[in-house]
Amino acid sequence: MASSRFALTRRAVLATSGATLALPRMARAVASTVLNFIPQSDLLVLDPIWSSAYVVRNHAMMVFDTLYGLDDTYQPQPQMVDGHRVEDDGKTWLLTLRDGLAWHLGGKVLARDCVASIRRWGARDSFGQTLMAVTDELDAPDDRTIRFRLKRPFPLLPAALGKAGSSVCAIMPEYLAKTDPFKQVTEMNGSGPFRYMAKEHVVGSLVVYEKNTAYVPRPNGTASFIAGPKIVHVDRVEWHVLPDPMTAASAMRTGEQDWWEAPTFDLLPLMRQAKNLTVPPPTPLGFLGGLRFNELQPPFNNAALRRALLGAVDQQDFMVAAATTDRRNWRTGVGIFCPESPMASDAGMQMLTGPRDMDAVKKAVAASGYKGEKAVVPVPADFPNLRALADVGVDMMHKAGINVAAREMDWSTMLGFLANQGPVEKGGWSAFYTYWSGLDQFNPAVHVWIRGNGKLARPGWPTSPKLEELRNAWLDAPDLAAQQRIAADIQRQCFVDVPYIPLGQILPTWVYQRTVTDVLQGYALFWNLRKS
Repeated sequence: MASSRFALTRRAVLATSGATLALPRMARAVASTVLNFIPQSDLLVLDPIWSSAYVVRNHAMMVFDTLYGLDDTYQPQPQMVDGHRVEDDGKTWLLTLRDGLAWHLGGKVLARDCVASIRRWGARDSFGQTLMAVTDELDAPDDRTIRFRLKRPFPLLPAALGKAGSSVCAIMPEYLAKTDPFKQVTEMNGSGPFRYMAKEHVVGSLVVYEKNTAYVPRPNGTASFIAGPKIVHVDRVEWHVLPDPMTAASAMRTGEQDWWEAPTFDLLPLMRQAKNLTVPPPTPLGFLGGLRFNELQPPFNNAALRRALLGAVDQQDFMVAAATTDRRNWRTGVGIFCPESPMASDAGMQMLTGPRDMDAVKKAVAASGYKGEKAVVPVPADFPNLRALADVGVDMMHKAGINVAAREMDWSTMLGFLANQGPVEKGGWSAFYTYWSGLDQFNPAVHVWIRGNGKLARPGWPTSPKLEELRNAWLDAPDLAAQQRIAADIQRQCFVDVPYIPLGQILPTWVYQRTVTDVLQGYALFWNLRKS
């Protein structure tokens, strides 16, 4: 986080004329094309397997490559591989690497690098764990061939290796990929379209990437989300971590910055008025809010208490607090799966869309056996959208009769805080409010919040054999209709077990200069775009 002195200096500079600000950029542009980008948050972790934070994923997609990539219809396409061959009635997959793949620090990408990378990713990622559970053997019979021998057919294999949400299956050199999955990799030797410039990284201020001139894009197809040719048209990308949204807005209006990843909703009208800026339509997948419970500790290890709070949630209250009254910015009536997904349905939704009756909720809370135990809720004071959710949610819990205590902290501290599985008396937590990308709640394969595998699940650690059974059935479903039926059953079961409560969907957008064109949709991707 920048100091207050730095913040004041930035504001003073931004108050000067646009001509003054343009001078150093004009001089620099003679040598190279630099894209100046304002990320959603600082980049404090570099390893995309160790962290599922979206800023880390965005970094990873620049530095590393993936074997497959999702296109804008969310179908996996070959990326590092030329293609694959399936044998033995679907139980053997042979993936062939394409030519021209090389590491930033030298040397060819080999199949054994990919095998080690898949194993490391598969130890941490939920979809990866599923793939590895059905894998009998994974090896590299030669330098260009990756071989899976499966226990049973698993047609979702390319979708797993090409998933675009956190955590992506980033391919690393074998010597890095053999690092313990629960320890961070710190050296960034990838094969992707950009090189990470470690010596220029200033924590809290600047992250720098340069075009990988040795990168060989796919020779055919068109760029589509994270699939297709990754052709880079800028020489350098600089991530500038600014102290607050107003400073970022000023930097965009003056032209000092080219692209702002996460403008706050209250500043969008100002951005739309600026003639030099483009505010595109929001990405339809958006971000889905949720109230996540800690099921290892009282009071929310009580399923009846979690169910009682379903009747207290008014999604519109949460959405207005986070995204203003402008209905373009949010959706309500949102269930377990992203509204844009074929898996979305209205199964059991009366639990969230029926009349809200706080008196009835208080009676249900009392009837659940709740004994007034303290519920500690961490509140990220430096993350406006998340803080808005938490403020509304803490008030809702209080009105429902929960002995709730909010604990303010910064977002990075909160991420560490949520790893504590202990009781609140020993520094633990009870519930928290957050968002996940619609991409990460698109279907049961990638939706980590519906996992019921106990301490192997994400913080909250729910245990639900029924949810695990239904997820496995979905993975084995023969067609879309069967998948949709099972997804509806999963949603109904979630309203019984309540691993979390959906709070609605926000629909954020970006802001970039009109001189920046051909920006790919999905999330912040830095190939294909041009800056004039």
